[in-house]
Amino acid sequence: MKIELIDDNYCFACGTDNPIGLMLRFHPDGDGVCGDFTPHREHQGYKGIVHGGILSTLLDEAMARLLINQGLNIVTVKMEIRYKKPLYVGERLTIKAALSERNGRLVQTKGRIFNEKGELAAVADATFAEVQ
Repeated sequence: MKIELIDDNYCFACGTDNPIGLMLRFHPDGDGVCGDFTPHREHQGYKGIVHGGILSTLLDEAMARLLINQGLNIVTVKMEIRYKKPLYVGERLTIKAALSERNGRLVQTKGRIFNEKGELAAVADATFAEVQ
């Protein structure tokens, strides 16, 4: 299947033209990427606690950005997340991603989110497929 991947700067996670987007940015960090995000009240699920779907988006974007920065055209095929600690509105989060394995068109990655204290709060393993 052929998929045309077009970046129109409106991605919810990283788009600079999306007024309600997260506007995430990642920079190289060793063999991976790293970025920061401070969630606001509109990102909460329960009062004061960041919604798991927002955390999932942070992880997915970090892992995708790692591969996009390597020149790969990819889409997420599968992602598994383990939430280890609650993350709170107003605290600065650090998101990291690294390559785990590559097998043909499939690429395995690992993402992690740390709270302000540097404690591991969420971990994701994902599979991406390279598209033509």
